Amino acid sequence: MRILFLIQGEGRGHLTQALSLAQILQMAGHEVIGAVVGVTAERTVPAFFSEAFTAPIKPIFSPGLVYNAGNNSLEPTKTTLQAVRNIRPLWKSLKQVHHIIETQRPDVVVNFYEMLGGLTYALLRPSAPMICIAHQYMVFHKNFQCPKDQWLYRQAFKLNTRLTCFGAQELLALSFDKQADEPRHRLRIVPPLLRQEVTALKPTDDDFLLAYVTQPGLKSEILKAHHQYPDVRMDGFHAGTSLPDEIVDETLTYHAIDGKRFLEFMARCKAIVTTAGFESVCEAAYLGKPALMIPQPNHYEQACNAIDGQRSGVGVASDRFDLDQLLAYIPEHNTQISERFRAWHAQGYFLFLGALNRASTSRRKSSGGFFQTRVRQLLRS
Repeated sequence: MRILFLIQGEGRGHLTQALSLAQILQMAGHEVIGAVVGVTAERTVPAFFSEAFTAPIKPIFSPGLVYNAGNNSLEPTKTTLQAVRNIRPLWKSLKQVHHIIETQRPDVVVNFYEMLGGLTYALLRPSAPMICIAHQYMVFHKNFQCPKDQWLYRQAFKLNTRLTCFGAQELLALSFDKQADEPRHRLRIVPPLLRQEVTALKPTDDDFLLAYVTQPGLKSEILKAHHQYPDVRMDGFHAGTSLPDEIVDETLTYHAIDGKRFLEFMARCKAIVTTAGFESVCEAAYLGKPALMIPQPNHYEQACNAIDGQRSGVGVASDRFDLDQLLAYIPEHNTQISERFRAWHAQGYFLFLGALNRASTSRRKSSGGFFQTRVRQLLRS
């Protein structure tokens, strides 16, 4: 099969998942012919992806999320207003995506939560079948737990998620553990996608805590916890540090962000403190490291991830760096969780290939519909 990727370029999660699936497809003898990556003027394709992805990459404008510069919290209103202002360049991007699909003629398009994919298939109806892969599709599952008393955020999250998957043959929801499929939503539950760089690591259990520090406020909380527990060794990968090793004192060291080195530290640490991004928590679970999951402020998706991660036993959720909570949790963490997680992850190879085979052999539904027909006429004119 010839596979084309559409990938949301926000953060690292969807890009690393795409790299992982590319490794699976290569082992199975299939060809990834390229990747369309959604970018903005402020967010280009990161080097870690462009250096590892072997097929051609096409960056295309896609509306991004807006974060508060002071505390790194998500700004939902500004995100929406920015998307409205970018309607015209968005339409141009949809036509570009359609042209790429019709020109390259892949057997299957795999969409990693990129809105351009769902909108292109809703309005322009490309000929190649599409499947969508993301943890976010778990929001359509009846057992998925979300924060209470946040009905508006939940509806906005579901709407945004639906915009990514119009016209998809199947939705593959990445999950911490095995769940029942939801056929009425075209929803199949699949294991996380982890890179071979993670699965090849041999974890040990050194006596230090590891933190991934992207929020300015989280750094101050780490310092506060360090002063409270000066004998607990902590290593933090900090976005504001340019040095490989910035030693604060004997038990606290900051490191510049380095993906490969961070994984090496994760394989050796006792536990990890991180935001509630799905990918990083899954990597910790695979390596048997309990996680303290701290969602970014106003980030509804990460709040859901933290609840779901705690339900599945991979870690404990918190709204701050609560070292008391983490130190109390570590002895209670069930070490068999990692074994079950690894067994679930091992099923992914066959589940992903099965989904691609179903999509490539399925018959496309008739285009139908006056609106879609009129849009295609305008596109050809």
